Amino acid sequence: MDQEGAPPVFSARTETDGDHVRVVVSGEVDMATADTMLQTVLREPGGQVTLDLRAVTFFDSAAIHAVVRLSQRYPGSLTVLPSRQVRRVLEISGLAGQGWVSPA
Repeated sequence: MDQEGAPPVFSARTETDGDHVRVVVSGEVDMATADTMLQTVLREPGGQVTLDLRAVTFFDSAAIHAVVRLSQRYPGSLTVLPSRQVRRVLEISGLAGQGWVSPA
C-alpha cells in the first residue's frame, strides 16, 4: 500500500527555552515507540519538562511506564499535556489525579 503523504505513525520533537524542555509527541505511543519518547526527553537537560501528548492517538502500558519513569526522574518539574485518548488511559490506570497531569 502506498503511504506517501500519510502522517507519521509516531514522532517526537524537542523544543528548548532556557531551562525548560518541551517534547511534542504525536501518533501512537506503544511498546515500539515508548522508549523513543522517553529517551527524547532524557536527552535534553532541563529543570522544567513539558511532555505534550495532545496529538497522541494511542497510548498503551509501555507508554504509561515511560511517563511514570519521567515523573520519578523529574519530581515536581514534569507537566504532561494529555490528548483525550491519553487522559482516558490515565483515568483507567488511576494516574489522572497525579500532580504532573495537566487538568485541562
